[in-house]
Amino acid sequence: MSKEKVKEIKKEEIEIDAENMPFGRLASLVAYYLQGKHKVNYAPYIDFPVFIKIKNWGKIIFSGDKLDKKIIYKHTGYIGHLKEYKLKELWQKNPLKVIQKAVAGMLPKNKLRKKRIKRIILI
Repeated sequence: MSKEKVKEIKKEEIEIDAENMPFGRLASLVAYYLQGKHKVNYAPYIDFPVFIKIKNWGKIIFSGDKLDKKIIYKHTGYIGHLKEYKLKELWQKNPLKVIQKAVAGMLPKNKLRKKRIKRIILI
C-alpha cells in the first residue's frame, strides 16, 4: 500500500444506540466497525481509527439467565490463580470491561486488537 493511500485514512466516530439491543449483537456490531469492514477500502492489515461511542448502554438486554449464571474467567499468570467472576458483578463494577472482553473475542487475534479495543467509549 502506498503512502498516499495511508494519508487518506481519517479518524471516524460512530455512535451506536444500545437501547433494547441484545448484548451479543451489540458486541458483534462494534467488532465489525472497529475492523473497518464498513469502509470501501477495507483491508485486514490496515488499522482504521474508528472510535465507537455507545449510548444507552445501561439498557442492554442480556437474554436468558446470562446475567446470573454466566461466569467470566481471568487468569493472573500464576499457578492456581484462576479467578471466577459472575457477569452481574462485573457489569455493576465496570460495564466497559465486559463489553471490551466480549468484543475482543470477536476481533482477529493480532497486534491490532489491543489498539482497537481501547477505542470503545461509553457515553
